[in-house]
Amino acid sequence: MSVPAEIEDLIAGAALSAHLATTVDDRPHVAPVWYGYDDGIVSTLTGGRKLENCRRNQRVAVSIERLREGDPVWMVAMQGTAEIVEDAGRIEAARERIFPKYRDRETDSHEADGGEDDAGSGGSSNALIEVSIGSATLQRY
Repeated sequence: MSVPAEIEDLIAGAALSAHLATTVDDRPHVAPVWYGYDDGIVSTLTGGRKLENCRRNQRVAVSIERLREGDPVWMVAMQGTAEIVEDAGRIEAARERIFPKYRDRETDSHEADGGEDDAGSGGSSNALIEVSIGSATLQRY
């Protein structure tokens, strides 16, 4: 499935948090992530539980929401298949593509390092997760 152009226009360059939802053994896990989007692929750099869950179950969901003064403006919900990339060159290219849009904003120290187990923390277990989007819906408020 191709992601509708209206959705691509909203999420492609936005410095918004996405939420990556994974599940293993009927135990859901959802966590905020920094992301990049290009041509039907949502990319994020992460480690920890999100990465381990994706290793065991590649079916994931991603949501992205735009707020204005604390109120939702729109929300995109996507489902797809995660591919784990551990190639150092591709990870570095993704880091250079994703991190600048977030680091250029004013953030607190937790956000500035990409969260507790994201690639910005410098941990050695980090990998690139590329989610091939299978379905995407948009809700405007």
